[in-house]
Amino acid sequence: MFVVTGATGNVGGHVVKELVAAGVEVCALTRDPRTARLPEGVRVARTEDLPLEGATALFLNPAVVWQMGADKVLERAKEAGVRRLVMLSSSSVLDAGPGNPIGTRHRDLETAIEGSGLEWTFVRPGAFAANAAQWADQIKAGDVVYGPYAEAQSAPIHEADMGAVAARALLGDDLVGQAPELTGPQSLTFADQVRIIGEAIGRPLRYEEITREAARERMTGGFVTPEIADSLLNIFAECVGRPAELSPETERITGRPGRTFDQWAQDHVDLFR
Repeated sequence: MFVVTGATGNVGGHVVKELVAAGVEVCALTRDPRTARLPEGVRVARTEDLPLEGATALFLNPAVVWQMGADKVLERAKEAGVRRLVMLSSSSVLDAGPGNPIGTRHRDLETAIEGSGLEWTFVRPGAFAANAAQWADQIKAGDVVYGPYAEAQSAPIHEADMGAVAARALLGDDLVGQAPELTGPQSLTFADQVRIIGEAIGRPLRYEEITREAARERMTGGFVTPEIADSLLNIFAECVGRPAELSPETERITGRPGRTFDQWAQDHVDLFR
């Protein structure tokens, strides 16, 4: 049996679909099984119960592990006889250290998993295409998206590609002990992404740059800590005018090119209408 944490999330939901398509038994963990919409035949359970009896492999959403405690999750996995862990990590671990709380936190969890004695694979995506969902309210309200560093470049990756890579790490042995870094197939600015969303929904949209200070105030007014806001803004600033490096790993692992940001926008038009 394969257990998937965060099974109704952006990535976990695609992991579940890939495993179901492969014909294996799946247990999907979610905070509220009553509202979960998952493929027929999938067993659904509460995350906090962490039912791992009979599981051979476990997909780990880091948010779930941090909430429950890494020591508890890893000990429970070993007690239940789980053989393999596949964790959704982040390419930010490559620059972990002071000033990079996101990378440091993910790398600390990777280190704990490496020391568990279990087989592991770390899936390390860069920018999520789904980060563009943060602009949904602005796009619904008008034709301008306000944000920092309009010309900051990244290679946003579709969550379905992350799910496909994770599922292959769960199902096969080729990725054991590996940490593939994943990107989308294109380097795009924030302004490019907004324009592409506009094309998908049939409305001309534009991105208007605001100051770093204004952006930080907006970010910390939500659920982002000042430390993380500063770290993200530093990353954006460093990416201005610098094309993102593109990774071949999605195509190498899945056997097909990664989905473009245009495909992501087409898949999510309802978010912006």
